[in-house]
Amino acid sequence: MNLTRDRVVSPILFAIASFSITALFVIGVFIFVEGLPVMLRVGVWKFIGSSEWLPLEGKFGILAMIVGSITVAVGTLVVAVPLGVGCAVYLSEFASKRAVAIIKPSIELLFAIPSVVYGFIGVLFIVPFMREHFGGDGHGFNIVTASFVLGIMVLPVIVGISVDALQAVPKVYRDGSLALGATQWQTTTMVTLKAARSGILAGVILGMANAIGETMAVIMVVGNAVVMPNSPLDSVRTLTGNIALEMGYATGDHRQALFATGVVLLVMIMMLNTLTRYVTRKRVARQ
Repeated sequence: MNLTRDRVVSPILFAIASFSITALFVIGVFIFVEGLPVMLRVGVWKFIGSSEWLPLEGKFGILAMIVGSITVAVGTLVVAVPLGVGCAVYLSEFASKRAVAIIKPSIELLFAIPSVVYGFIGVLFIVPFMREHFGGDGHGFNIVTASFVLGIMVLPVIVGISVDALQAVPKVYRDGSLALGATQWQTTTMVTLKAARSGILAGVILGMANAIGETMAVIMVVGNAVVMPNSPLDSVRTLTGNIALEMGYATGDHRQALFATGVVLLVMIMMLNTLTRYVTRKRVARQ
């Protein structure tokens, strides 16, 4: 009876597990089929190496948007990494059980807040602050504003993975360091963090991937100007923002160019995810 049940359940579970792979394959094929023709007509290197985005004139260059996405993602990490890793270190090494029970669920709850709410808060508070105190061509809608908003959004990713990485460090490492006379802070910085750095790096990379893939909150606070940024106070447009803003009315080559933008975005996210898996496997191999 149990053997028969196993034979029935195993294919069902395999089919369920294969669904996500099939969905990813179908989405990938659809995007490539729609986007590659215009990339080949324009030229792949011209498409990703030109900053001229003038769809009505048949000019499709997304370099400014690639740079915009990367600068916003890097700015996000500047905000999120110190906060996220610092919070993870506190929760893993110094906080009491009561503090962990309060702080960790609160951070995880950030996942449940819709991105439009983050964008709305950014427009109401951060944009006026940036406009009044720093100015800039974006009048508050700029890379720095978007970085602050996204920095809070990706905190759960970085904190969650960093805490897991720190807690995975064998207790004997800490005990050995303390037995040699090191303080708890010295043990944390010189032993625990070094042992967990691969896992923390994986969390940082995933946070960057989330920042590159975010749409709604970024559209609301980044300004969406298709220009190469000269300073963090400039307005930019991201790859995701370009697709969301123009897909509603795009037709013909313009529509295909937006799918081609999705191809570039998909490749970037896949590269970051692959790097994350490599770093994670490297950590496991060391352990």
